[in-house]
Amino acid sequence: MALFYNLLSFISMILSLYMWIVIASAVVTWVNPDPGNPIVRALRGLTEPAYRQIRRVIPTNFGGLDIAPMLLILAILFLQQVVIRSIVGWMSS
Repeated sequence: MALFYNLLSFISMILSLYMWIVIASAVVTWVNPDPGNPIVRALRGLTEPAYRQIRRVIPTNFGGLDIAPMLLILAILFLQQVVIRSIVGWMSS
């Protein structure tokens, strides 16, 4: 039981880290960065696959504003706040 709880905590921490990566990637797009910059390439490499999956299902471009990062952050928060907490609550009862 403790191992499963630790696994869920680890997954939640990874999701939090990924959420910050998504935020950093969104902020970087506002300043029109050099696409050859290794940090920019790493951020895009980490986030574009998830954005592509979202864009495939939902149109996310509204007048030049891409809401894919916002939808991804909402999905991460849903996983952390609802799914993981529900599992932890179910395990403790």
